[in-house]
Amino acid sequence: MSELKTGSVSDFQRVFFIGVAGVGMSAIAQYLKGIGKEVAGSDRYFHPDEYNKTKDQLEAEGIECFLQDGSGISEKTDLVVVSTAIEDTVFEVQKAKELGIPIMKRSELLSVIAKSKKTIAVAGTSGKSTTSAMLYQILLDAGLEPSIISGAGLTSIIKQGKIGNAAVGKGDWLIIEADESDGSVVQYEPEIGLLLNVDKDHQEIDELMELFTIFKSNTKSLFIVNQSNTLAKKLSANAANDFGFEDKNAGFSAEKFKQEGLSLTFEILNQKFHMTSLGRHSVENAAAAVAVANQIGVDLKTCAESLANYEGIYRRHQILGQKEGVWVIDDYAHNPAKCAASIRACQPLAEKVIAWFQPHGYGPTKFLRKDFVEEIALALRPQDEIWMSEIFYAGGTAVKDISANDLIEDLKAKGKSAHFVENRDDLLEALRPELKEGAVLLLMGARDPGLEEFCKNLFEKL
Repeated sequence: MSELKTGSVSDFQRVFFIGVAGVGMSAIAQYLKGIGKEVAGSDRYFHPDEYNKTKDQLEAEGIECFLQDGSGISEKTDLVVVSTAIEDTVFEVQKAKELGIPIMKRSELLSVIAKSKKTIAVAGTSGKSTTSAMLYQILLDAGLEPSIISGAGLTSIIKQGKIGNAAVGKGDWLIIEADESDGSVVQYEPEIGLLLNVDKDHQEIDELMELFTIFKSNTKSLFIVNQSNTLAKKLSANAANDFGFEDKNAGFSAEKFKQEGLSLTFEILNQKFHMTSLGRHSVENAAAAVAVANQIGVDLKTCAESLANYEGIYRRHQILGQKEGVWVIDDYAHNPAKCAASIRACQPLAEKVIAWFQPHGYGPTKFLRKDFVEEIALALRPQDEIWMSEIFYAGGTAVKDISANDLIEDLKAKGKSAHFVENRDDLLEALRPELKEGAVLLLMGARDPGLEEFCKNLFEKL
């Protein structure tokens, strides 16, 4: 793939995104549009005469959308951007090569954008989107007019009718997520690097530690880690700058944590905080955001006032509502640590948690089988249940040599109440006898564009 000569945002004006509807791609597309670039894109989910919500929202921002047939790419295009999922065999990639247009991966472009601002890069295997959103809210409320390029929609921005995963502010600070899953975390040279946690997800622990060590060495002025995470704290530069959960080593430790229903209270450096959210992990993420904000000049009182009004992000413990005494919660959890944390966060709400999970990808599920089983088994109380439907398959050349039922059988062998419903459309009928007053139904999964609709429909039919 041919490179841009100097790697600066001023090197191009007309940009085309292949796979523009993807959450990572649409965020950068909107950001570039917001700073005055001409932006267009195509996506395999765009079909003639068929409504597509993301397409509609992109077009409302002035981003031209095309079918994935090459019609959007011409001699006038300065740069073509591809996500990790786009293969070289795609017709549009071939066309861009024939026309001699430079092609860049999404993460490479994000690192070019990051160099144009004072960037805060949020890294770690869990909680990046939530922490980025909290930090954005705090800096916004502090009058710093920040920008954000995120991996999830912020509820406060979605309410304006937008996708919600990007915003352009007039201030100096840009908040981005530095992703370890594709190794791109090593490409950024942020002003501030934040490491939330290190748990096995897409790679083995040794590989992850290597990536995060490079991330640390690339950070210019301030590197902040989670003192409460065994592996993350090994990379601490100075514990006084770090955050933690009831951890005296950390300069910014969340103390006196209480959860009552959907209300969380805690203190950081004697400042009282209150948030509407769930679980210890939400408090850890908040402490991370406060540690960064306070060290760039936002006082703790402003941080607390901002987090009291924080509205959350899309599909991260999103409360769909309560019917017949049953709470229904939709969550993006998709790796072992996230699924376990999600189940635990719901337990203070109810006598019984009924969790449903749709794994994604045959390769990742096989790689993480043992971890999924161990983590979920540890999180479940005797009265809780785990249900799964078949693995989500996004296409491609995956070998289908594992089933979600294999994980269910492993969990049964550990004495857990575990159930398999191959087709998720049959889930509600199978669950009905279990859904009694005082239960929480937690729906978990990622990467599948149909999950939001599925969860909403299930709640409506409850």
